[in-house]
Amino acid sequence: MRLEGSGLVCIRGGREVFAGLGLSVDSGEALLVTGRNGAGKSTLLRLIAGLVRPAGGQLTLSGGDREQTIAEQAHYLGHLDALKPSLTVTENLRFWATYLGTAKPADAALDAALAAVGLAALAELPAAYLSAGQRRRLSIARLLAVKRPIWLLDEPTSALDRGAQDTLAALMREHLAGGGIIAAATHGPIGLDRARELQLGAAP
Repeated sequence: MRLEGSGLVCIRGGREVFAGLGLSVDSGEALLVTGRNGAGKSTLLRLIAGLVRPAGGQLTLSGGDREQTIAEQAHYLGHLDALKPSLTVTENLRFWATYLGTAKPADAALDAALAAVGLAALAELPAAYLSAGQRRRLSIARLLAVKRPIWLLDEPTSALDRGAQDTLAALMREHLAGGGIIAAATHGPIGLDRARELQLGAAP
């Protein structure tokens, strides 16, 4: 599988965020998108996720499911954790698993995802009581509850302590070992030593 972009142009609010941008990521590879604030790191991930329309260029995925769009084969983990405070941890995860395409998510799959991010003991706790780091871990559990080959991660270590960062790094390495693709916008290392880097220029 290969995710490729060529000549990508993005204009937001009348401002050119980037132009002529190219990228290529194969199965088992991670791409770290770096650059100053405003350079377009988050915008690039949102463009791949189908949340922003490119003003030019082409984005393709070879070796994927031809019946699905790139967005339908990707997980997007943004800045906001998008949780319903009144729902329990498990209920939030079940909602997202259903929304992302699993009609009847198995309880065992949800339990396994929560255990993997260290939230099994909080499964019945309303999300309103979670700390910022716990909310982030619950969002990461979505990546595990529904299998998709492309992970688009925007500052994925935000709010995570060192232990949780190590757990995330292990989960990312496992995803890559299984042939997955990761594109992550970050200002620092995220535990993927062999990742390639795409540095975006500063916004004008």
